[in-house]
Amino acid sequence: MAEKRDYYDVLGVAKTATADEIKKAYRTLAIKYHPDKNPGNKEAEEKFKEAAEAYAVLSDPEKRKKYDQFGHAGLGDNPGPDFSGGFGDLNDILNNLFGGAFGGFSGSFGGDGGFGGFGGFGGARQQERVSRGKDIRVHARLTLEEVARGVEKEITIERFAPCQACGGKGAKSAADIKTCPTCKGTGQYKRVVQSFLGQTVAYSPCPQCGGEGKIVTNPCPSCGGSGLVRKRETVRVKIPAGVEDGMQLRVTGAGNAAKNNGINGDLLVVIDIDAHKDFERKDNNLFYTKVISVTDAMLGCEVDIPCLNGTSQKLRIEPGTQSGTVLTMRGKGLPSVNSYGCGNLYVKIGVWIPKKLSRESKELVEALGRSADVVPNPTRDDKSFFDKLKNLF
Repeated sequence: MAEKRDYYDVLGVAKTATADEIKKAYRTLAIKYHPDKNPGNKEAEEKFKEAAEAYAVLSDPEKRKKYDQFGHAGLGDNPGPDFSGGFGDLNDILNNLFGGAFGGFSGSFGGDGGFGGFGGFGGARQQERVSRGKDIRVHARLTLEEVARGVEKEITIERFAPCQACGGKGAKSAADIKTCPTCKGTGQYKRVVQSFLGQTVAYSPCPQCGGEGKIVTNPCPSCGGSGLVRKRETVRVKIPAGVEDGMQLRVTGAGNAAKNNGINGDLLVVIDIDAHKDFERKDNNLFYTKVISVTDAMLGCEVDIPCLNGTSQKLRIEPGTQSGTVLTMRGKGLPSVNSYGCGNLYVKIGVWIPKKLSRESKELVEALGRSADVVPNPTRDDKSFFDKLKNLF
């Protein structure tokens, strides 16, 4: 399965985008890719679904907060809308977004690429081009003890930062920055396309300035005109308790800087968790094996179960406990990173059978073996319980 794209990249907005900017970006993509306008076009359909999912997350403050911190891993398997019943009418989508401001598609496609039926949404709109730095992906290795309590890690990275000599402009002086003569500073190349729908206007980045709108005639000698220099930095990253192996945390703005003092990329921290010598983990539950003696299994006892915080908890072993019995210590597992509460600690009991016995011990065991109390006689509950264990371990 292909890796999901960043939701901000899908909508073409910055990480700092306002709710209104996110809504407008989604409107543009919904109009462009809605299946009603692209019948039979599977690629357009997938792009529409992708945009709808991105909008569903970024327009919800709580989901957006989780996504900004944990990326896709913090949202579950299906964070977007359900299209099993169809994609919905585009008019309805636009009316829901803008409160009925769109009059529908009854108007004609005419003029200078305008859409007459969109209630005045006509003509191309120029948006100021803001560059964004690339994200940086690093790995942070944690012990299970650190996962249990949460931890702050120092991570050393190499990133592009604004050049101090030119202030990130890339020019030796302000006078060396000129308006691009080709696009007249818009950063866009405009061309009119004639189709059966009428005239439409297409825009693409200016080939001379690369969409910047300006050109540098005398580059800064320190950065060679890029406006950026490589820098080594140490970043402190707070990792919450309960993170899972492979989860990705996002530190907004800690990635590479962008040209012309644009928006910084993000630092993406991928969590790697070391295997533990005593505990196994599944979701937020922990599994531990405690080995006891035959006499303790027969007579019952109280044992110490280690905890990840360095302490221990008492656990009562009832008389007659069978080898393979699993006891539950509720709430003693790992905390949940996306909700409240903790998982459980499951303790599997193993009964140790000695391989060698002294003469006295052997005589005692033989005498015990003649007692009816030690003849195997599993109950129905014992059998069903062991069947359940097959799926647990």
